[in-house]
Amino acid sequence: MAIRQVNHIITAPNAHWVGNGFPMSTLFSYQKDSEKYSPFLLMDYAEPTLFKPVTNARGVGTHPHRGFETVTIAYQGEVSHHDSKGHEGTIYAGDVQWMTAASGILHNEYHSKKMTKEGGMLEMVQLWVNLPAAYKMTQPRYQALKSDAIPLVQLSDSQGYVRVIAGHYANTQGIAMTYSPLNVWDVRLNNAGISHYHIPEGHNAMLFVVKGAVHINDSEIARQHEMVVLNNDGETLMLESMGDTIVLILSGEPINEPIAGQGPFVMNTQEELQRAFDDYDNGQFGEMK
Repeated sequence: MAIRQVNHIITAPNAHWVGNGFPMSTLFSYQKDSEKYSPFLLMDYAEPTLFKPVTNARGVGTHPHRGFETVTIAYQGEVSHHDSKGHEGTIYAGDVQWMTAASGILHNEYHSKKMTKEGGMLEMVQLWVNLPAAYKMTQPRYQALKSDAIPLVQLSDSQGYVRVIAGHYANTQGIAMTYSPLNVWDVRLNNAGISHYHIPEGHNAMLFVVKGAVHINDSEIARQHEMVVLNNDGETLMLESMGDTIVLILSGEPINEPIAGQGPFVMNTQEELQRAFDDYDNGQFGEMK
């Protein structure tokens, strides 16, 4: 099979604060070259940051979303969630929160009570995943994906493992329910660990080096906090770690529908976008209890 080659590499930019609890670097956004990343809309990364103990929880206050999903992957620290549909909970290192905003939801995200009181390191990724037009106004949904429930595939010769958050890897089905074909793989490679991946022809694909560095297809090197965008042709990808490494691999079938987005809403037309703002102003997203 043809090899999926590197198109270009993005270095994480300087962080900006989301609320007072999340120092985020935006690796990509649908506002530019959206067709390269679809069905993913955006990726933010919070590099390891030490927070001191405080009295009031740091985070981001109540805000709305419509038309897409937010996926939060915790690498270090504890993040709590509360929304207008009655969902609440805390994710810990290794856990994933998959929130489908769809027709509309209010939520807030903040450091857990324990982390607020004791302080600690925070490291996380948040993805925005687009919804096809047919599902943008479906009912909101919340998936709390605990680490011990996420399928894990051991690589040969103790070279590491792949956590299958969504999609398929090596005939193993991921735990997350999705509205379009996509893969989210959390890869942990030991020093000199080698892994191979099948990426469906025509799917967009990218990878982010959370920790360490990888040699890609015996060619390019991607280092810590760099994102690699791959070409669309070819079906195979090989990674060899340079030291103990954590890599997040994303791939998916492009949705190929118009995008009209602003702030917390991502729809297909300007009319739908304006309706989202109007519905929010009119209290149609529910209320926090």
